[in-house]
Amino acid sequence: MAKDYVRRGKPKTKAKPKKASSTRGRAAPPRRLPILPVLLLIMVAGALGYLIHIIKGAAEQKTQTPASVVTTPNKAPAKAPVVANPIDQKPVEKWTYIQQLENKEVEVRLPEAQQSDQRYLMQCGSFQSSAQAEQLKAKIAFQGLSSQVRHASGSAWYRVVLGPYDSKRVAEQDKHKLIKNKAVSDCAIWFWEG
Repeated sequence: MAKDYVRRGKPKTKAKPKKASSTRGRAAPPRRLPILPVLLLIMVAGALGYLIHIIKGAAEQKTQTPASVVTTPNKAPAKAPVVANPIDQKPVEKWTYIQQLENKEVEVRLPEAQQSDQRYLMQCGSFQSSAQAEQLKAKIAFQGLSSQVRHASGSAWYRVVLGPYDSKRVAEQDKHKLIKNKAVSDCAIWFWEG
């Protein structure tokens, strides 16, 4: 048997008769005052009042400092001593390092720079033809650096050399500049005495 799912609804049941309410005709019971919240509110208000009373009493005790009055017989009444306000007084420094540091002289000894003939050279290429060495020298010149082509007697190699440099740091800076701009792939740095 085919079921109709579109028109399916709640099954119909017979309505039950409603029971008559037993409170008809009577007045609703009066609402009660919530005792617990009212009691808590009274306790909080009392605690707050007590706290204010304590704070106020402590403040009055601080302002009423008794001034000691010395009375001597046979003398005119003395004036009450002036009590200085501690806020107006300048605090006393209990540290002495401030004066010690102001008067301290520090002697600094720097090591003397060693004067030597050691310098650094940087080789960026070595070629068998002078044309290739001159071509690399031109690339380096476009980067704003000067280089030299050196040919050793009795050797068939032409070396492209930069320097001499006084420090290795300057040589490294030029090396990184050339590699960054792709003028060379790598360079070797070494000591040179002369």
